[in-house]
Amino acid sequence: MSLEIALVGAAHIHTPSFVKRLQARADVHVKAVWDHDGNRAERRAHELGAAVVDDPGAVWSDPSVAAAIICAETNRHEPLVLAGAKAGKHLFVEKPLGMGAADATRMAAAIEGAGVLFQTGYFMRGAPEHQFLREQIARGSFGRITRARHSNCHSGSLGRWFDAGWMWMTDLAQADVGAFGDLGTHSLDILLWLLGDVTRVAAAIDVAVGNYGPTDEFGEALLVFRNGVIGTLAAGWVDVQNPVTLLISGTEGHAYVRNGELFFKSEHVEGADGQAPWRDLPNALPHAFDLFLDAITGGDPSLLVTPSEAAARSAVMEAMYVAAREQRWVGVA
Repeated sequence: MSLEIALVGAAHIHTPSFVKRLQARADVHVKAVWDHDGNRAERRAHELGAAVVDDPGAVWSDPSVAAAIICAETNRHEPLVLAGAKAGKHLFVEKPLGMGAADATRMAAAIEGAGVLFQTGYFMRGAPEHQFLREQIARGSFGRITRARHSNCHSGSLGRWFDAGWMWMTDLAQADVGAFGDLGTHSLDILLWLLGDVTRVAAAIDVAVGNYGPTDEFGEALLVFRNGVIGTLAAGWVDVQNPVTLLISGTEGHAYVRNGELFFKSEHVEGADGQAPWRDLPNALPHAFDLFLDAITGGDPSLLVTPSEAAARSAVMEAMYVAAREQRWVGVA
């Protein structure tokens, strides 16, 4: 018997891929779909063999619905998440969790207080190279890490990818962030997951071609971590290539990822000379969305992003935008 779930909001650009993942599983069934845009709700409900509901309250009050997938516009997250948590529903909330620190913190507290399972769309943690590097950092294979960099860029603005039904993601009133926050939140998650908390940030964020008006199209940030690592983060929608996505440098080791291949050097690991791609990697984890579906159907919840982690990413991203706007260092609590 499959578990009943609901799709609450279908605005996010990843919704079509989530629909395909749901269609491929026999252990979950989407019972209901809600979206403030009726046409959008009808389309996704048809694809999923679900009923359209006119009010999300119909989802929260239905005891047969165990979980909700929230892919609404970011500025609509808080009331949906608070209602879902109060109703005791497990929640997948597409990233970013909140518009900033305040609403994200309120949502995280409600989710944790309700004791429900939670996940958000930080899928990069499952990549073999990221899993491997997290393990090597924990083992001390880099010595003292002095600097790290993550870059997440594509040509979405150049190619006007958002014109085909995703324009809200370029509207700061609904999304709060443009390219830097949209893609940079993934880089931020990896950097924090690998290196820990950040104490202060600085950033420069700008528009390149202006295809989406004043919405930012690229940016770069400098992060100082609590452990002394200096990090840089690049994200944008105006990049024609992004070959080097990650670099970690320490007093006893070095690593970088180029075109999806990891190059790793450490005096503590036999054969790690940094000259050829490192192949001794763990298997990739399932996508973050599938990890959530696995967890709510009885699988291991330990690989899920915690609500507090998701809120912290919203807080740091907000600080980086403030830093760019005010051209100063901004502390992160």
